[in-house]
Amino acid sequence: MTALLALLLVTAVWGVTFVQVKDAIEIYPLFAFLAVRFAIASATLALPAGRRVRALGRQGIGAGLVLGSLLALGYALQTAGLERTTVSATGFVTGMYVVLTPLLALVLFRIRSGRGVWVGVALTTAGLAMLSGVGDASAAGNLLVLGGASAYSLQIVLLERYAPRYDALALTFVEMLAALAGLGAVALARGELSTPRGWTVWGALLVTGVFASALAFLVQAWAQRRTSATRTALAFAMEPVFAALFGYWLAEDRLGAAGWGGCAVIMAGIVLAEPAAGNALRGLLKRP
Repeated sequence: MTALLALLLVTAVWGVTFVQVKDAIEIYPLFAFLAVRFAIASATLALPAGRRVRALGRQGIGAGLVLGSLLALGYALQTAGLERTTVSATGFVTGMYVVLTPLLALVLFRIRSGRGVWVGVALTTAGLAMLSGVGDASAAGNLLVLGGASAYSLQIVLLERYAPRYDALALTFVEMLAALAGLGAVALARGELSTPRGWTVWGALLVTGVFASALAFLVQAWAQRRTSATRTALAFAMEPVFAALFGYWLAEDRLGAAGWGGCAVIMAGIVLAEPAAGNALRGLLKRP
C-alpha cells in the first residue's frame, strides 16, 4: 500500500504541474523553460549517479540518449499543446499514452494485445474528438499533446527493453542530460535562453525539475520493486484525473457536459486497454 501511495503522489505532482507550467510559459519562453527544467533534473541526479555512468558502457549511454531524445520530444509537443488548449484537455489527452504503448509494442516488437486494447483505442479516439470541440479546448493543441503522448509511449516501450540491462539511476541521469541537450540547443537557436525571473516561473521550474522529473523517476523505480505492475498501471492512469481536478480547482477550467463526457470516454478506453488496472480498482473499492 505504501508503494501505491507513493505512485499516486507522483501522479498528483504530474497533474498539478499542468497548471503551473501553463502559467509559467505565459511569461517565460517554452523551450527555455524546458531546458532549465531538465538542467535542474540533471543537477539533482548528478551527485548520486555521476560515478555510475561509466558502468553503462557505450550501448547503455546510447540507450539513455535515445530515451532522453524521446522525452525531450514528448515534453516539447505536450507543452506546446498546453499553450493552445486547456489544462484538463492536456491531462486527459496525455493519458492516452496508456493505450498507445501496447499499440507501439505490437508494431515494433510484435507483442500482441487483447481485444480490449483495440476497443480502448476506439473509445479514446472518440473521446478525443469530443474533447477537441469543447469550450476553449483547441483541436490543434490537442493534436500536439497527442504527438507528445506518442513520444512518451515509444519511450516507455524502449525503456522496457533497456531497464533490465542497465543501472536505473545512471540510465535516468543520461536520459535527463540528453533531454537537456536537445531542448537547450533549440532554446539557444531560438534565442530564448535568459535568466528566469519571478516565483511563478521558478516555482514551476523547481517542482517540475526536482519532483516531477528527477525524483519522480526514482520513486517509480523504488515503488515497482515493492508493488505489482497492476497497481502501477492503476496509479499512472490517475494522472489525467488529477490534471482535470487541479485544472478545475486552480485554473477554473470549465469543460461542460460534452467535455467531461469526452474525458469519461477516454478514461473508459484506458481502463479497457489496461484491464489489470480496472481489476485493481475494483479490488480496492471492495475493501472495507
